Amino acid sequence: MKYSIFLAAFLFLAISCKQGEKASEKSTQMENVMAIHDEVMPKMGKLGKLVGELKSKVDTTETGQQYKAAMKDLQEANVAMMDWMQSFGSRFDSDEILNGKELSAQKQEWLNEEEENVKALKEQINSSIEKAESLLEKEK
Repeated sequence: MKYSIFLAAFLFLAISCKQGEKASEKSTQMENVMAIHDEVMPKMGKLGKLVGELKSKVDTTETGQQYKAAMKDLQEANVAMMDWMQSFGSRFDSDEILNGKELSAQKQEWLNEEEENVKALKEQINSSIEKAESLLEKEK
């Protein structure tokens, strides 16, 4: 009995995967874009926290100016995230984002662009956090 249930579940998964292969290429790309967004979105709170920590350390000294530059990088990363989300949301509807609705040729081009943009955004966010944390660590 357990063997039959296992076999039925395996066959169901295998058939589902085969049926979804045609649509999976585009939906996989959309899923990848959303996965990158979902990975960096939780870091937005960290950006704000770090800006707050750096702000009190900004002054006219060389070190103070390094804090200012790091703070500016964090703020620019935050703005870049907000701009990317607005642009992405204006290009795609919820069915395309969440349900794998087939994309027109124009929207596929946009998705290719957005994939590159979100990868660059991820790098910008991660590097600005890394720079700020490194500066703050030197202080300790």
